[in-house]
Amino acid sequence: MFIERIPNRNSPPAVLLREAWREGKKIRKRTIANLTHWPSEKVEALRCVLKNETLVASKEAFVIERSIPHGHVEAVLGTIKKLGLDGLIASTHCRERDLVMAMIAERLIHPCSKLATTRLWHMTTLSEELGVSDADEDDLYEAMDWLLGRQQRIEKKLASRHLSEGSLVLYDVTSSYYEGRSCPLARFGHDRDGKKGRPIIVYGLMTNGQGCPVAVEVYPGDTGDPSTVSDQAEKLRKGFGLSRLVLVGDRGMLTQTQIEKLKEYSGLGWISALRSHAIRDLVENGYLQMSLFDQKDLAEIRSPEFPSERLVACFNPLLAEQRGRKRQELLRATEKELGRIAKQVAGRSRTPFGKDEIGKKVGKVIGRFKVGKHFMVTIGEGSFSFVRNEAQIQREEALDGIYVIRTSESAECLSAEDTVRSYKNLAQVERAFRSFKGIDLLIRPIWHHTEDHVRAHIFICMLAYYVEWHMRKALSPLLFDDEDLDENRKKRDPVKPAQVSASAKKKKTQRLTPEGLAVQSFNTLLKEFGTRCRNHCQIKSGPKGSTFYQVTEMTPLQNRAFQLLGL
Repeated sequence: MFIERIPNRNSPPAVLLREAWREGKKIRKRTIANLTHWPSEKVEALRCVLKNETLVASKEAFVIERSIPHGHVEAVLGTIKKLGLDGLIASTHCRERDLVMAMIAERLIHPCSKLATTRLWHMTTLSEELGVSDADEDDLYEAMDWLLGRQQRIEKKLASRHLSEGSLVLYDVTSSYYEGRSCPLARFGHDRDGKKGRPIIVYGLMTNGQGCPVAVEVYPGDTGDPSTVSDQAEKLRKGFGLSRLVLVGDRGMLTQTQIEKLKEYSGLGWISALRSHAIRDLVENGYLQMSLFDQKDLAEIRSPEFPSERLVACFNPLLAEQRGRKRQELLRATEKELGRIAKQVAGRSRTPFGKDEIGKKVGKVIGRFKVGKHFMVTIGEGSFSFVRNEAQIQREEALDGIYVIRTSESAECLSAEDTVRSYKNLAQVERAFRSFKGIDLLIRPIWHHTEDHVRAHIFICMLAYYVEWHMRKALSPLLFDDEDLDENRKKRDPVKPAQVSASAKKKKTQRLTPEGLAVQSFNTLLKEFGTRCRNHCQIKSGPKGSTFYQVTEMTPLQNRAFQLLGL
């Protein structure tokens, strides 16, 4: 007897138990039973019995001794190798390169301290895949020192891959708080994390026009954003050997002083924005008038205060309404608190408040709501009064919704619309900072004691984001990310608020891909990868030490993701 599968044209194949015998030169067959409704496992078991094979229950044949999460390691290391990042770090294989790759991968899988890294990578297949199971935290610090010595070469290779003559370069600066007192880079400065009383470390990230990271530089915590621009110009020209580039930076960084310095570099263009006081001067001097926006929300203007520059004025009525509403809310909140102080002062007749004490109370309120310039306050010994500065408020309201982009690029090289779009691309660097500080890479808090280790730590986080950036691009059909965003950025209205694509709206409402798979965030998709395990199995009937590995079969979601990653 034997089992035979009979194809059906429009139906699943029929599974039949049959016997055969010979009559002369002919083979005769007879169907004994129809097994089509049987589970495939049961059919295979019967097939083995018919072949006189010994059947043993799986739990009696071998035992699974340990299941180690493997899928996320497989995805991250596979992406690193596909990108050739291992070759950028070091062209030849060495232990230091393996340790650095392990730290980059662990930063994506489970960001933590270097000590915790040496513990946690044993809970996945990462240390086994890279052969670093015996490494301790001291080995990681030595590998970080080795990596820091190669940072300039690695960044130069990344620049040659992602930057070209005439390309757009996005640059922005942020900071992260520091735990401890030993690192000379940790100083008190402009804290962007909201951690009062903590020293900070400043770092600037450079990307290409699409937001792909190319280089990072670390500065002491009391470094001002504008003072970092010259270093970046030197790096672009001398470090990367590029003679023609356009640097995009926000108005707080590319100040007039820094722009004058950039003009000394022939071939280095820039795009930035004007501060509010400069815009007010344009309005009051008649160079910028609201009538320019009667037909279009964008207009190119000229001013003798900015010779050899193009100024692109934009008006966004939605932004104007938003700023006006927020100002009124802040004014009301400030008035409420100042009114409370006025009542306290008026109620203290026996032991009146001193002038300095009243000033401290008023200063706290003004510092909290940031609209002190819109109030005129009178403080005396035991007296306090305030009133709105309506002229100042109206003067500021006249600029609501207006912003002006400035650039050195000619209209032949960059249209007015593309100039505004290029400036707004700085949002991609801000997205990188959110990934650095948020749930993905957790760059903060920074604990390293030495300056070199802090620099190497931040560089490792940048390389980890480089891997994440490429993974996000490839996996966008499975993520909530707008997969049409890059294409839409090139043609959407430069002034109006960005609109998500129809495909992104559909994913967010239905939460399913066209294949019927659940849409994921990047973080949850990595966790989904982690459910694919490498199982260490021990054969019961075999000799001692008879073991083998068995990897969990991929789910449909994992299979689709690995296809998108090209692994």
